Amino acid sequence: MDNAAAKSFRDLIVWQKAHHFVLNVYRASEGLPANERFGVTSQLRRAAVSIAANIVEGFRKRDPADKLRFFNIAQGSADECLYYLVLIHDLRFAETIQLQSQLGGGCDSSKPT
Repeated sequence: MDNAAAKSFRDLIVWQKAHHFVLNVYRASEGLPANERFGVTSQLRRAAVSIAANIVEGFRKRDPADKLRFFNIAQGSADECLYYLVLIHDLRFAETIQLQSQLGGGCDSSKPT
């Protein structure tokens, strides 16, 4: 594994994964019901973008406490996305298990949907 210091946020694997997730969220959310454009679609997209954006902002912070604060906000946004994906799945708007797995949380098939 390459242990060289990241020169740009683009060098961070976590940002690369977050950006890939955002792209997938935008693609997947295009098929959501039109009447959800200002509801769950907007909220999901906003939270997904927040993950990658807060990683970028935290990357440049020099103070460890500031850096951790932004990374913690990114984690919170990831958890928010996971909820929206569960909601979309449970409302049967779309299949979101693959997107959930990108966040580390898949649907529990033993629970009612």
